[in-house]
Amino acid sequence: MQFGVNLPNLGGAGDPRGLAELAREAEHHGWDGVFVWDALCSGHWDGVYQNEPDKRATHDLWIGLAAIALATTRVRIGPLLTSLSRRRPWKVARETVTLDHLSQGRLVLPVGLGYLGDGGMSKVGEPTDRRTWAQKLDEGLAILDGLWSGRPFAFEGTRYRLDEMTFWPPPVQSPRIPIWVVGAWPRPASMRRALRCDGILPVLMSPDGSQVDMAPEDVRALRAHVAEQRGGLVGFDIVLEGSTPGEQPAEARATVRAYAEAGATWWIEDVWQNLEGPGDGVEWMRARIRQGPPRG
Repeated sequence: MQFGVNLPNLGGAGDPRGLAELAREAEHHGWDGVFVWDALCSGHWDGVYQNEPDKRATHDLWIGLAAIALATTRVRIGPLLTSLSRRRPWKVARETVTLDHLSQGRLVLPVGLGYLGDGGMSKVGEPTDRRTWAQKLDEGLAILDGLWSGRPFAFEGTRYRLDEMTFWPPPVQSPRIPIWVVGAWPRPASMRRALRCDGILPVLMSPDGSQVDMAPEDVRALRAHVAEQRGGLVGFDIVLEGSTPGEQPAEARATVRAYAEAGATWWIEDVWQNLEGPGDGVEWMRARIRQGPPRG
């Protein structure tokens, strides 16, 4: 299992210099990946910090990732996660290839439908129904694949149309930059999308449509499904996100070990839990990063 940290692009930790500093700490203290939120204008934090505008400061994800790429040499980097439905996929293709070259092949692209609480979706006239989001996500994934190929590519879909064009250069990574997709387990349409990609960020859906935390036995069932549908597990990641007590390493290791034994390949630590604390939680994030991953 590999271990990453998930950082906010908000507040004192979220500007490019702050992200680069925390990423250097993460690499030094043995983490395998550094991932960053992709908020544009989060309504939730507007409400929490109505009278503290500095704490609502939001910084561009891609510029932050560029700073992280230059500040590190080993860790995997990427958004966690980006709404491909909200972005022009040809622009994302150019940004991701540039970052892949800048990081010398360390970029991962986790994607999902999006978050309505972000004004970058709900306040700019974009369609917000989930059916449209899903169509744009599926077509966007196909466009990324085509443009990353470095060969002539055209596309005709329900939401996008591209006349033939060739994007050069292709990514450093071959056959492509790895894509992780949010997948609603065990919903068939969502799983089919994830299985076409390189990894899944699974969300367990209960019969009433609510989301439930994945338990180790759920991960084990998901792993078996992936192996059956893909003919094996090579080149496919099962990525879980959560928080562990860094001050209690034995308990943290036990929690994560159960998921690793069930088949999870990545654990992403949410080090932003104290974002509303003193100093935007930056010192708390740094302290948790320095405690290291719950490896072993």
